[in-house]
Amino acid sequence: MIVEDLHKSFNEYKAVNGVSFTIDKGEIFGLLGPNGAGKTTTIRILSTVLWPEQGDFTIGGYSGRNNPDDVRRLIGICPQELALYADLSALDNLVFFGRMVGQNGKEARTQAMANLELMGLAERARGKVEKFSGGMKRRVNLAIALMGHPQLLFLDEPTVGIDPQSRNNIYETINGLRGQGMTILYTTHYMEEADRLCNRVAIMDGGQIIAMDTPYQLRSRIGPPDKVTLEDVFLKLTGRSLRD
Repeated sequence: MIVEDLHKSFNEYKAVNGVSFTIDKGEIFGLLGPNGAGKTTTIRILSTVLWPEQGDFTIGGYSGRNNPDDVRRLIGICPQELALYADLSALDNLVFFGRMVGQNGKEARTQAMANLELMGLAERARGKVEKFSGGMKRRVNLAIALMGHPQLLFLDEPTVGIDPQSRNNIYETINGLRGQGMTILYTTHYMEEADRLCNRVAIMDGGQIIAMDTPYQLRSRIGPPDKVTLEDVFLKLTGRSLRD
């Protein structure tokens, strides 16, 4: 992915102000920032939900401005808000979304079962999602994002509010996907997650990227990297005042 000089305003508010970065194939790239920093708007642009006023981005050789339909076929999105039909089974949820991305019934069912196996949910495939725990719902959410075999995966706070076992399962899944060559754009408020998973991290504030490097190099900027945490770096760069 190549992102070049993105701009987006809402009335007089400049939500994204000249954002540029690249993500290499097979890389987990963290996009971090306090509330209101511009992360969500940036991701909505990159997922073709919003249109930038200026700038462009390229995924798989396709321009987001000129070829949004081609871009959509290459991406999978795991939103922070659960995108599930609670009255359907986990399997039916995945099959439905598989059909939405162009798979036929057999393809969708085959991949749905494989994805549920990957997320440790094969035995609950026919259970209604409304009966699932929060961690299980998060894992179904990620399984849905993988339908259609995307090349680039957007993960927006995928482990918020879940139990340690589900969080560890998601970590293992993400690392496995990276090992298979998948490219991942990852947002989180858990700094230890970004430090553990991401090859590189960009920190946003005020609609701009204010720092970008490996977690190790970012920690090295303010002290001994084995003693400084990524949260220390984050707070030093963005301040300690509360954001609403």
